[in-house]
Amino acid sequence: MSSEVTPTSKPVKTTGLHIGEAEPGCRKVDPILIADGVTRTFGGLKAVDVDHVEIPRGAITALIGPNGAGKTTFFNLLTGFDKPDTGKWEFDGRSLAHVPAYRVARMGLIRTFQLTKALGLLSVLDNMKLGAKDQSGENLFRAMFPFLWRKQEEEIESKAVELLTRFKLDAKQTDYAASLSGGQRKLLEMARALMSDPTLVMLDEPMAGVNPALTQSLLDHILDLKSQGMTVLFVEHDMHMVRHIADWVVVMAEGRIVAEGDPYTVMENPAVIDAYLGAHHDSDLGVTDTEHVEAIKELIDDEQ
Repeated sequence: MSSEVTPTSKPVKTTGLHIGEAEPGCRKVDPILIADGVTRTFGGLKAVDVDHVEIPRGAITALIGPNGAGKTTFFNLLTGFDKPDTGKWEFDGRSLAHVPAYRVARMGLIRTFQLTKALGLLSVLDNMKLGAKDQSGENLFRAMFPFLWRKQEEEIESKAVELLTRFKLDAKQTDYAASLSGGQRKLLEMARALMSDPTLVMLDEPMAGVNPALTQSLLDHILDLKSQGMTVLFVEHDMHMVRHIADWVVVMAEGRIVAEGDPYTVMENPAVIDAYLGAHHDSDLGVTDTEHVEAIKELIDDEQ
């Protein structure tokens, strides 16, 4: 059962995100990410089969669904970490088809992972500095002449320390990343993502494996990304947290988008209830439809 978590600053819900009815694949007023006909098959299993989806700019969008729904696979396809069988998708008006992951990141689309990717034998500060883009010292010729990149290096380090301070990791900056707790690694990965000044931040289960003491901090940092003008798309299972911070929710099941809408409407959508628990219940249990829906909603609230 999820613990009660309330962000210290309540999110301001974004209105007017979509055009027409809030249904799977509905158009958005100002989409930053658009995917069309994206499929991915592993053997005989179609893990992703997305006809059309648009992610609204300047909002926090939650991608939810039961285990095995294809959420992380879809993330991998959008960010260049995997290749689809079919489909096209674009970020901020630019096609991402056949674009490798590092180029996607340079375009301003940054992601984190469910299992953190910190380099354990580097210090926390060095991990942060790796996140900065367009570093002059990375060029083999320029690396031989420190005066060409020393000033930029100082600016990068200053920015890294500032972010570590914001994420309350400044006291750990000289420690090996391997010494951090699971929650601290999540904070480090989120802070490192901001080193490249992204436009869209994609977080894959940012709360997974995090100590409850750090959950509040992560939630507030996600809300802070939006207040700084970034768009956020995150995968999450905990419905309670989704309701607190998401402006828009996209629901996946068996690789497809089955529902979209604001958090409160989506939680009452029969397609969402079906995706999580199955709607084909026995009709001879003597339970009214209203009672059944309420019971399912409680179970969804209690998931994890």
